Amino acid sequence: MDFSQCTAVGPLCPVEATTYGYYPHLAANILFAVVYGLCALAQVALGLRFRTWTFMVALALGAFLEMAGYIGRILMHDNPWASGPFKLQIVTIILGPTLVAAAIYLTLKHLVLYLGPQHSRIPARLYTWIFISCDVCSLVLQAIGGGVAAAAGRTDQHKLAVGNNIIITGIAFQVATMTVCGLLGLDFFVRASRNGAFDARERRSEKETHWRAFKIFCCAEILAYTTVLIRCIYRIPEMAGGWGNELMQNEKEFLILDAAMIAISVIALTIFHPGIWFPPMRTGYQKEI
Repeated sequence: MDFSQCTAVGPLCPVEATTYGYYPHLAANILFAVVYGLCALAQVALGLRFRTWTFMVALALGAFLEMAGYIGRILMHDNPWASGPFKLQIVTIILGPTLVAAAIYLTLKHLVLYLGPQHSRIPARLYTWIFISCDVCSLVLQAIGGGVAAAAGRTDQHKLAVGNNIIITGIAFQVATMTVCGLLGLDFFVRASRNGAFDARERRSEKETHWRAFKIFCCAEILAYTTVLIRCIYRIPEMAGGWGNELMQNEKEFLILDAAMIAISVIALTIFHPGIWFPPMRTGYQKEI
């Protein structure tokens, strides 16, 4: 049956024939929209207060995009055939995590500088240049793919498949980038630990609470990295199966492996904001001490 002309659920246009095959859960999507909105506002406030400008832009914009995506899903609750909200959530939920990942890459550079760049395989500045550049490439690919898929809607299956393949390429590239970054980060921390960098930095800390805060921040950073990576890995098979596949039509798995993973990451980087827990990331920090 041809559903290309469907604009609302009805006897000839059942919800099962939509891309997702379900009515998006209203309460869950409202919850995530609120969480992301509050985190975006908190990131702006904290970024202005502690002068973590680049980190603020990346994370606040990422959280804002996620919020917009879940607003789109909320609007789809009454009508899963609605084209505008469908396109909105495709693009924003794909792009948001890429900006969260960029904030994590930026943080790693400052961690390397703090513990000692001599323990790193590559110069500290390259963590930003290499991985954020790769992140931008991933962002562009996913944006192009999302745009093509959104333009195709549900009527042009060929264009929809093209957009889907571009999105998969962008996400796979993002997973590869995050994996390499994670391995370099792990290697750095192992080398720094073996060479006594942690003990030396702890002895130089003015107060024990400063060092404790730094360790807590590192744990939050690892949690944020891990949850973003889990989401990206989940997205590959979800998109690889094509639009409307069985995995894509499982909202519970989407809410756990996509929505919740990025929410945990954003919440961790908001509660344990570097402006409070890792002051060296503040602009002009050296002038404060």
